[in-house]
Amino acid sequence: MPGKAKPKTREREQIEERYRWRREDIFDDWDAWQQSYQSLEQLIGRYAALKGTLATGPQALLTALKLADELGQLAYRVWYFAGLAHDENQRDNEVDAKRQMVQILFAKQAEASSWFEPELLEIPLDQLRRWLAESAELAVYRFALEEVYRQQEHVLDRQGERLLSLLARARRTPQEAYAALSTADMRWPELELSDGDVVTLSYGEYQAILATRRAAEDRAAAWKALYGCFEANINTYAALYNGICQRDWFFAQARGYPSTLHAALHPNNVPPKVVENLIAATRAGVAPLRRYHQLRKRVLGLERYHLYDGQIPLLELERQYCFDDVAQWIVDSVAPLGEAYQQEMRAAFEGRWIDVYENDGKRAGAYSAPVYGVHPYVLLNYNDTLNDVFTLAHELGHSLHTVLSHQNQPFVYAGYTIFVAEVASTLNEALLLELLLERSDDPAERALLLQHAIDAICGTFYTQVLFADWELAAHRLVEQGQPLTAESLGQLYLSAMEDYFGDAVALPSRYGITWARIPHFFATPYYVYQYATCFASSAALLRRLRSPDHDPQQVIEGYLGLLRAGGSDHPMELLRRAGVDLEQPETVGAVSQQLDDLVDRLEQELAAVG
Repeated sequence: MPGKAKPKTREREQIEERYRWRREDIFDDWDAWQQSYQSLEQLIGRYAALKGTLATGPQALLTALKLADELGQLAYRVWYFAGLAHDENQRDNEVDAKRQMVQILFAKQAEASSWFEPELLEIPLDQLRRWLAESAELAVYRFALEEVYRQQEHVLDRQGERLLSLLARARRTPQEAYAALSTADMRWPELELSDGDVVTLSYGEYQAILATRRAAEDRAAAWKALYGCFEANINTYAALYNGICQRDWFFAQARGYPSTLHAALHPNNVPPKVVENLIAATRAGVAPLRRYHQLRKRVLGLERYHLYDGQIPLLELERQYCFDDVAQWIVDSVAPLGEAYQQEMRAAFEGRWIDVYENDGKRAGAYSAPVYGVHPYVLLNYNDTLNDVFTLAHELGHSLHTVLSHQNQPFVYAGYTIFVAEVASTLNEALLLELLLERSDDPAERALLLQHAIDAICGTFYTQVLFADWELAAHRLVEQGQPLTAESLGQLYLSAMEDYFGDAVALPSRYGITWARIPHFFATPYYVYQYATCFASSAALLRRLRSPDHDPQQVIEGYLGLLRAGGSDHPMELLRRAGVDLEQPETVGAVSQQLDDLVDRLEQELAAVG
């Protein structure tokens, strides 16, 4: 039986319960949350009281580490219960106040724990290693403890660490101001489309227009209307982003790093050359990207082709992808990864891990929240488009990574790094694509699926490298003492777009403001390049899986081993164990060839359609 289309309502209470996540799996109600909040506050006090004890022996160190684990596990639940509620309706000030209470408590936690690393480093490394050899319980923490010593030159003395901890709350201010300006305080414009429909142009509705409205004037009008909201406040966005870059440079200098890039990569032991090589190799491989957009321009019959024309399907194949149908497809698609993996995927749908549809005040976009001790939670704003289908597969890839990591690692290693986070999500998308291509005998449908695969490379690889390129250049301006203004940021962004797209895409000057709509720039600097490295990694794993030179079961086991490993080693090493080496140029360069091959296949399917 086909699934239902998305509900017409934007009122959350009117959306069927089965399409709303079940926060009660974390706490029964706000009273239970309040009790745990108070318990967390007490644990922070207990942890602070351990200051000065580490040198007394291995048992004291183990006590501190176990208490930190207990504190961290509770913090996950306290934070996400309030955070998920806030994301259901960001206009609810009462819930937002509770979320801010947790942030204030986390700032206290940072201050209360700032003594640990400086005090640990007073213990000679040889002595610590003797303790590790003598205690199996303590040996569990070997990698985490030795990481502190590896980064020793960038750890300040106790007073310095305390001062930096006092900035924990303030350092989030630009990010929170951006979220308020771009979501909570955003006044969505109304837009009349060419067929007379009037829509409220939320983020979700904007994406739906770009993906479904074949009239070019509708896409152009939506782009102008949405970015008009950003253009009206562009100087404010520039001031906020300058605050982000100045903050990053302050912390890099405070800890003795030569650049913000070094500061961002050093904790995961990733050489800055990885990012620099990624950008250089991608810039050298833009020809297939331009070729694809030139193909789109011809097929769509557009005199001028813009990036907002890049999501519309090349062929008219009217279809909505109902959530209930897609759920089964995704479960089927992961069968190659084994029955246990497939069963965990099924649990995500049956256990109400997913908040499916858009409602008034709901946070835009999509994510997977790793709530330790419960299960992941997935936020969507599902609009029945093909893009939404793959967004769901993407976020569930994150969720299954979380499940396997939490099941197989002690708490100290349960969280995996951003550097490997996107491997599972992009591989999930690739598996779903393979299943859908296999099940289709319609060249038009296959053409649209191939288009999606190509768009994934353009969006997850090329676009993210462009973002990283711009982000690195902006940070370097600050490091060189240069000003960041709306004008300079816009010129920098427009120049990068011209380098990547050339004359394949029309690039009027107004494109220079589009950086302001990228939340990752404000939320997690030096994050986006990892989408590209993870895409290259998942592509390498798929090539190994399909290659006759490799045993498929060994490749799958290596991949699942990566997911199970969590954060138990440096991410580059975890990837090498799974058969991926990002220091090899061909790992990145092969993506350009993959895109070229897919464009060839797309041209063949389009020719078959006639």
